[in-house]
Amino acid sequence: MKKAAFLLLIIVFLGSCREKVQAQNQERILIAYYSRSGNTRTVAEYIHQALGGDIFEIETVMAYPNDYQSTADIARQQQRENARPELASRVNNMNSYDIIFLGYPIWWGRMPMFFFTFLESYNFSGKTIIPFCTYGSSGVGQSAADIQRLAPGATVREAFGVRGANANNSRNDVTAWLRRNGIAVR
Repeated sequence: MKKAAFLLLIIVFLGSCREKVQAQNQERILIAYYSRSGNTRTVAEYIHQALGGDIFEIETVMAYPNDYQSTADIARQQQRENARPELASRVNNMNSYDIIFLGYPIWWGRMPMFFFTFLESYNFSGKTIIPFCTYGSSGVGQSAADIQRLAPGATVREAFGVRGANANNSRNDVTAWLRRNGIAVR
């Protein structure tokens, strides 16, 4: 009887230790994105469904037009000026996140300039940034290199890019990309 009670006590103790280690190893995830047309939002939602975490929509003070060409013209001008458009929202508890999925459209081969504002607004040292984007023709462009430059001290993992027109059908590609980045999918 004493042996059984002792074994039960050991099992409970080891189970408690395992749960504490698992809780310590859980990383806090933020999915921060901007989506003008809804395509990048779709990918953000696929990531959120696969991982959980918190989701944050990046908003700008200046609204971008619904018309793609007008948005592209503004984006091109902002790139030429190396502009830092003002953000309308902030992540209040950025320090509490370990992994940040950063989602954006590609405009003229780059992420929108307000992402430069976003990245320069926080200290990402010791964090992991995993970029994802939607595009029309240029792929991920130089966005991963820009993120690495703007977030010194962060680990930037493999970016995921999908043609905007294919975003709705990208769930399996998103899951495969998460796994390539060593992220456990539920």
